[in-house]
Amino acid sequence: MWVGIISPTFCVAGDPGRKGRDEMPRYIVEREFPKGLEIPTTPEGQKAMLGVVENNLTEQVTWVQSFVTDDHTKTFCVYDGPSPEAIRRAAGLSDLPVNRISEISILDPYFYVGAGA
Repeated sequence: MWVGIISPTFCVAGDPGRKGRDEMPRYIVEREFPKGLEIPTTPEGQKAMLGVVENNLTEQVTWVQSFVTDDHTKTFCVYDGPSPEAIRRAAGLSDLPVNRISEISILDPYFYVGAGA
């Protein structure tokens, strides 16, 4: 049975719109799974997700959340980390593909609310 990728709440970084001196850069990691990504809702699936989190910690990388396409062949994962290279190393420890990494910032529809004309 399919379950989406769930970010562990203890790994979520601070305010996603804030990037101060002590904040890690935020990235979108695009992954492709040609055969589809299936994560069982079993203790084995739970163990696999915990393993990803633990591997990420070795590289100071935090998995914030992921978005999965309807056909389960692509994911768009939000990560905080010191560099794209650290994210690639952490992914390698978990045997996860990395097709593209882009540094991101927040732009929302409320950006101009309250701004004087």
